[in-house]
Amino acid sequence: MASLSNHKVAILTEEGFEQVELTSPKAALEQAGAQVDVISPKSGKIKAWDNTNWGIEINVDKVLSDVSPDDYDALVLPGGVLNPDKLRQNKEAVAFVSAFLDEGKPVAAICHGPQMLIETGLIGGRTLTSYPSLQTDLKNAGTHWIDQEVVVDNGLVTSRTPADLDAFNKKVIEEISEWVHQD
Repeated sequence: MASLSNHKVAILTEEGFEQVELTSPKAALEQAGAQVDVISPKSGKIKAWDNTNWGIEINVDKVLSDVSPDDYDALVLPGGVLNPDKLRQNKEAVAFVSAFLDEGKPVAAICHGPQMLIETGLIGGRTLTSYPSLQTDLKNAGTHWIDQEVVVDNGLVTSRTPADLDAFNKKVIEEISEWVHQD
């Protein structure tokens, strides 16, 4: 497995993220040696959604207003229906995601996470996947949507559902490793 030691990854999230879509990539990234910060517009704890009900609370490591995209090598956007819907209405969160895309840094989004990518206006012409209900929105944003467990398009990693997490985590680590070693 690639080593991500001395590299920082941001996980941008809000209340209502799908629990396993944050905890699984976070654990995989940390196991690969990355420092991972959970970033949210609010401080304290935020609550997960776990399949059909509220799940665990997790600590927010950094408040969005206190960080810069320059502090991180990559970005992960977990899904959940509530989380990306809240984030996409936050101009600061949209600007944070846009900066990663503008700089060509690795960005990974799973399930409903690609809703944030739509909001940036920067994904036209890209190939990706998502939770099936977003396919029309993504096509309307100018993307080529395909139904695969994981899709990589020039550092942009997307997956459909929690069932795809093993493939998603592997590709996220691979893309970050390739990006940080291109210097």
